[in-house]
Amino acid sequence: MDSETALELVKHGATLLLLDVPQFTLFGIDTQMFSVGPLFKGVKMIPPGLHFVYYSSSSRHGNEFSPVVGFFINACPSEVHVRRWIQQEERLARLPEEEEERYTTAVRNLEFDCHLGPYSLNHYADWKRISNYITKSTIERIEPIGGEITVSCESGVVDSVPQMAMEKALAEQLRNSKFSESAGRINRRGCYYTSIPRVIKDKSIPGDKRTYLNLDKTQFLETIITKEYEGEEDLLLGELQFAFIAFLMGQSLEAFFQWKALIDLLFSCTEAPFSTRSQLFVKFIKVIYYQLKCGLQQDKKNHIGAVAGASVVLDDSWLNKDCFLHRLFKEFLSLVQEASVVDGDLLTWTRKLKELLENSLGWEFQQNSAVDGLYFEEDDEFAPVVVMSDEAA
Repeated sequence: MDSETALELVKHGATLLLLDVPQFTLFGIDTQMFSVGPLFKGVKMIPPGLHFVYYSSSSRHGNEFSPVVGFFINACPSEVHVRRWIQQEERLARLPEEEEERYTTAVRNLEFDCHLGPYSLNHYADWKRISNYITKSTIERIEPIGGEITVSCESGVVDSVPQMAMEKALAEQLRNSKFSESAGRINRRGCYYTSIPRVIKDKSIPGDKRTYLNLDKTQFLETIITKEYEGEEDLLLGELQFAFIAFLMGQSLEAFFQWKALIDLLFSCTEAPFSTRSQLFVKFIKVIYYQLKCGLQQDKKNHIGAVAGASVVLDDSWLNKDCFLHRLFKEFLSLVQEASVVDGDLLTWTRKLKELLENSLGWEFQQNSAVDGLYFEEDDEFAPVVVMSDEAA
C-alpha cells in the first residue's frame, strides 16, 4: 500500500488506542489476533461499522493466560476509542471524558501512529460475512451490563447440565477456576439472550399437539419471531451471529449454548424451510456456512498464540461426529431430499454446507439424494422440484 493511501485510511478509519497493555497479552479484533509487543498501543485503520475486541492477559513469561474478555464497538469514521489497562483487575477500562479527549486529539495529530498496528483489510471480508446481520440494536439488546463478555462470570451457566464432552470439560474447568471467584468484584453479568427452550413443555397444550410442535417447530419459530424479534427474522440471525462471535472469539460457554439452541430451533422445523420461511432458511444456511468456514479454517499463521492462549480457530472436538450439529444437519438433508418443492438457493447453499462439513470434518453423508449428489435423471419423478427465487444468492 502506498503511503498516501495508507494515510487516508488512517485519517478516515477508526482507531483503538490501548494504553499500558502488558507484553505477551493476547489481543484480537474481529478475526485477527496478535501477541502484544513492548511498543503496542492499539490498532488503526479500522473500517467503520461494528467490531468485536477481545483480549487475554498473560503471565510475566507469556506461558499462562486468563479467560478472554471481549466487547463490541461501533466504529465511526475518524473516531477514536481509548482504553487503559487496569493492572489490579487485568482488564481494559474507559478513561474519564476529559482525559479521553486529550488522547483523541493526540491520535488525530498522529502522535501515536508508529505504535498502532494496522487493521488487516485482507481479513475484513471474512468478518463481514460472519457479522452482517448484527446491528447496533442487536448489541444493545443482548450485551451484558458493562458490555464485557467473559466466561469468568458464567459459573451459573454450567449448572444447565452440559451434554457434550467438551462442554463438560469446560464446565469442570470453570468450576475450579480462580477467575470465576474474581468475576463478582468487577460486577460482570451474563448476556441477555432470547430464551429458546429445547423442548416445548407447555401443559396447557394438548399432548398430541405438543408432540407435533416438538417434531416440527415451525409454529414455535413463528411465535419466537413475532414475540421476541417483532416480526423481523433478520434479528434472529443477528443473535445467532452475536452468539457465535462471543463463543468463537470470546470463548463464552453461555454463547455456545445459545448458538446451539438457535441452530436446534431452526433445523427442527420441517415446514418452514419449504413454505413459510424459505428465504430465512437460505440466509440461515449461509450464516452457518460462513461461521464454520471461518471457525474451521486451517491457516493459523496469522493467529499468534492460538495454541497457548485464546484462539479464533474452532477446535474440531466441538464438532465431532457425535455432536448435535451432525445429527441436525443429517436430518435436514433428509428433509430436503424428500421435499417435493425446494427453493433453488436453499438447495445450492445446503450443498455447499454439506461439502464444507465433509471436507473440513470428514463427515460422510449417503450419496443418494438431490442434496448429496445433485445428480438426477431428467425424468425422475421423485426428484425435488427446484424453485429459483428472484433474489441473487
